[in-house]
Amino acid sequence: MKSVLLWVACIGLMACAQKPIIDTQGKSMAQYEQDLAACKDYADQVALGNRVAIGAATGAVVGAVIGAVAGNSELAQRAAGVGAVSGAAKGTGHGLSEKQRVVYNCLRNRGYAVLN
Repeated sequence: MKSVLLWVACIGLMACAQKPIIDTQGKSMAQYEQDLAACKDYADQVALGNRVAIGAATGAVVGAVIGAVAGNSELAQRAAGVGAVSGAAKGTGHGLSEKQRVVYNCLRNRGYAVLN
């Protein structure tokens, strides 16, 4: 479980470190910082926790089914655990990507040319 939390934290840090590259022509940096903060507030509405939970549950079920098909209950438990970790990581990645898309789209709608 500790490794899952560490992995999820690493993904979160990578997503936070990726700041939009924009063309600020015609805009002041002070205005950009205000707009960026407002766009990040919108992105905070993305239900990241739900995505992680759904990913973990789905991964656990898939893993358990794979183990059960093999006819080994110990394998089913391990596979469910691996599936849960994998699913949680995938859900986290999707949620963070969606947050980033929200920020980039918000900035574009405010007249910025987002270059990345």
